[in-house]
Amino acid sequence: MDENIRAAADMLSRARKVVALTGAGISKESGIPTFRDAQTGLWANYNPEELATPSAFRRNPGLVWRWYDMRRQALVNVEPNPGHHALVALEKQLPDLMIVTQNVDGLHAQAGSRNVLELHGNITRTKCFDRDHLADHVSLGLDQPPSCTVCGSLLRPDVVWFEEALPEKELSIAFEASQSCDVMLVIGTSGLVQPAASLPLRAKRAGAKLIEVNPTETPISQIADLHLSGPSGAILPLIVSALATR
Repeated sequence: MDENIRAAADMLSRARKVVALTGAGISKESGIPTFRDAQTGLWANYNPEELATPSAFRRNPGLVWRWYDMRRQALVNVEPNPGHHALVALEKQLPDLMIVTQNVDGLHAQAGSRNVLELHGNITRTKCFDRDHLADHVSLGLDQPPSCTVCGSLLRPDVVWFEEALPEKELSIAFEASQSCDVMLVIGTSGLVQPAASLPLRAKRAGAKLIEVNPTETPISQIADLHLSGPSGAILPLIVSALATR
């Protein structure tokens, strides 16, 4: 492992542009369950299509709202973990570092990362269903979604649901960054959810080095230049320390 950590630090020290693609694994280290892991108790009786699609919201907006309200409330006492903080430290050593995250919890920004691209939105924000007007100061614990103060349509979480495309602007930036980076860190992601799963492939085809940080192997492991087996909260601080001594 020491040799691999040094190899990762060496790759990063030579890089001009670095992208860190993060998935549910790094959030899980802060105690945030994945979407399906959160479906416990009453919520275990529902399919994702009943909780996270536009059609589900049209059918039963209160049900969908309460599901996301429960998840927002669960974030109140959650804090960034050493993996998040290590990426902040890495950004200080590598100014041209972009974090592209599939997570919707906002923990990267909370930790202090400045250049964060949220591919799937942010669960702490709300917008209206019809016009995407952002809403401020929406209380937790509401049984039904409030109405937009601008257009009157119901509010919904500002996340990408099943049946919805990723926002064009964010996806375009992610594609460009992947194709122009020298190194991509792939952290805590299964490599199964598209189109985010295509980003490491784009980076590899463009000549970038891939460093995967994950306790288990994934489809990305087959094309990674380095696979560092372990949680990001343990591995990333070691990379930061090794890079600082170069």
